[in-house]
Parts: sequence; structure tokens; C-alpha cells
Amino acid sequence: MFKPIIVTLGDPAGVGPEVAAKVIRDRHRQPTAGVPVLFLGTAWALQKGAQAAGVTLPQLPVVAEVEAAGPGISLLDLGDQPDASKAPDGFEFGRVDADCGRLAVQAVEGAARACIDGTAAAMVTCPINKEAIHAAGYVDDIGHQEILARMTGAEWTATMLMTPGLKVVHLSTHKSLIEAARYVTRDTVLEKLRLMQETLTGWGLEKPSIAVAALNPHGGEGGLLGSEEIEELAPAVATARAEGIDATGPIPADSIFNRAINGEFDVVLALYHDQGHIAIKVHDFHQSTTATLGIPFIRTSVDHGTAFDIAGQGKADPRGLHAAIDAAEALVAGELGRL
Repeated sequence: MFKPIIVTLGDPAGVGPEVAAKVIRDRHRQPTAGVPVLFLGTAWALQKGAQAAGVTLPQLPVVAEVEAAGPGISLLDLGDQPDASKAPDGFEFGRVDADCGRLAVQAVEGAARACIDGTAAAMVTCPINKEAIHAAGYVDDIGHQEILARMTGAEWTATMLMTPGLKVVHLSTHKSLIEAARYVTRDTVLEKLRLMQETLTGWGLEKPSIAVAALNPHGGEGGLLGSEEIEELAPAVATARAEGIDATGPIPADSIFNRAINGEFDVVLALYHDQGHIAIKVHDFHQSTTATLGIPFIRTSVDHGTAFDIAGQGKADPRGLHAAIDAAEALVAGELGRL
């Protein structure tokens, strides 16, 4: 029997349970053979998401442990844990709530433990809210990537965004712009290129072609608009190439993504959060997903937040979660190239 892919419901006050309910509806209507999908969260949150979406959920098998997940779709209910069997007092969609933050992190940790011990094939995450998890006491965790690094002891991690026709790995994500610029050093770029090479080949790209974005306008104009391209990026690329990594760059950011979309490169290394996120979301917002590099298992995610402004209104689009589950299935099969 296939091991399941675990899908966490995210923050109950956000759009995660709503898009999960829509995905369950869609996949129940058109079942496919293959890896079982196990949703992990609270039954009350999933039901509230279904009500918001106007979805009548099918009767899902509810399991007590990951190993009990059978074919198709099932639910592992965090409500078996103390204080998680019902909605917190005063629960509202779109409101920061420490209890919701706690439940969101518990689901992530539970899915990660199952991946670490080998009972799950991969994990897919719906969005969590940074304010809510901090209110719940997880003050050192900024997001999923930091939680997973904490649990696995991973020294180097990276986020890869994927949408049809474009893949982008980020040198840094949760840093202010000024801190992100300071992070652009020869050593950090080289380590990320090594991480990309190791992970992407493991996911089925035999020799990934990696393009490295420039930091400054027009690639620095020979040092007139900044020296990072000359002093940090070009030496890192040269060392990577000497190690057998097919790296190219630095290439100005105003042309690199178009070249990748046209098939010249398999993946782009972007140097800060918005440099990569804007390109991905302009190219195809609704089907964009993320994957985490540097952890010892597969984790994909929707590429949107909790969207508190529309939570509970039935407006959330489920295409991102469909795409994230499809991406996890492809990575489990070692078929990154088909994404």
C-alpha cells in the first residue's frame, strides 16, 4: 500500500479549511488511483470551511494514526487532543487567535514527524498566520520553513516556487530587503547552488540548468550600480561551475525570468523574496506552489497566505492546493521535470 501524502489544514481562521473542503469535493467527484491523501487538522475547522464554501463534504474515513490511512481521502482529527475537539470560544474567520495558531503548528509538527519516521510519503501545507503562531508561543518560528528546519536540524534550507513554465529558488525569503541584500555573499550563494543541485537531481532533474539573478539594476552596470555581481555572485557561479554545477549568471532580473519561461533554464536562483515571488505570481498566480529544499522529506505548499480579508466568505480559490498536491505526488515519484 502507498504511504499517504498528508495535507495540513492551516490556520482555522484563514482560507485553508475552505480550500481543503473544495479540494476534497473535487477529488471525491473524480477519484484517482495512487497515493492516499490524508488531511490533518480538526474536524470542526474543516466543517466550518465547508460551510463557508457552500460545500457538502462526503463521509470521510477518520483515522487515529497516519498508518491507518487507506486509499483515497481520509482525515486525522486533531480533536483527539485536549482542547482541540471544538472551536475556540469566540472563534471568527479572519481574526488572529492564539488557539488557532497552536492548532496550525500542531498539524505541521504532526505531519513532519510522520515524514521523518517514514509513515508518510510527503506533506502539503495550507497557510498559517505568523501573528497567530507567535501569539501561541512559537516566537522563534516565522513560518513553515523555520518550523521544519527546527524539527529536522537542517542547516541550509530554501524555498522553491513553481508554476507551469517557471521554477524559482530563493536565496532568502523572510528577511527585510536591506538584510536580504547583505545576505548576498559568495558563500551563501554557493551553498544554495549546491543545495539546489543535490535536491533537484534527487527529484528527477538529471543535470539542472540554474540561472542566477543579479541583485542590482542592469546587473550592476560593471560596478557603476553596485559591486555584488562582481565581488560575490560571479565568483560563486564560477566555483559552482568548477564543481560540475550547470550555473549561469549573474543575469539582470528584468530578463532572467523571461529567458527561463522560454526554456533556456530549468530554474532561477532569485536573491530575495519579492524578486522571485513577483515573477511567479505574475506568470500564473493561481497555480503557483512552493517546495522546501534542504529538509529530509518532501514538503510542498500553496503559495498564498491565510487571506484573512476573504476568509469565511466562500471566495478562496482551490487551484493552488490542487497544484500543491499534484506537485507532491510528482516529487514522490521523482518526476520534477513534468511540473
